[in-house]
Amino acid sequence: MIPKQPLPKLADAQPEDKALLGHMLFAVAEIARSEKLENGYRVVINTGEEGGQTVFHLHMHLLGGRALGWPPG
Repeated sequence: MIPKQPLPKLADAQPEDKALLGHMLFAVAEIARSEKLENGYRVVINTGEEGGQTVFHLHMHLLGGRALGWPPG
């Protein structure tokens, strides 16, 4: 999930980005439903170099389709 509105990372989000962030999370939930991930899934946003971000535009990863362990990575 990548928004059209440019935003380098979650840490750069401003109050005016609340609607965009909410829309992105809702869209990810819709995708998860359409992919039949009813047993669970994980949504990941890597933020900053130490957070594992390598592409510097905000995006969300939807992980599912198998049991995911904890802690991650």
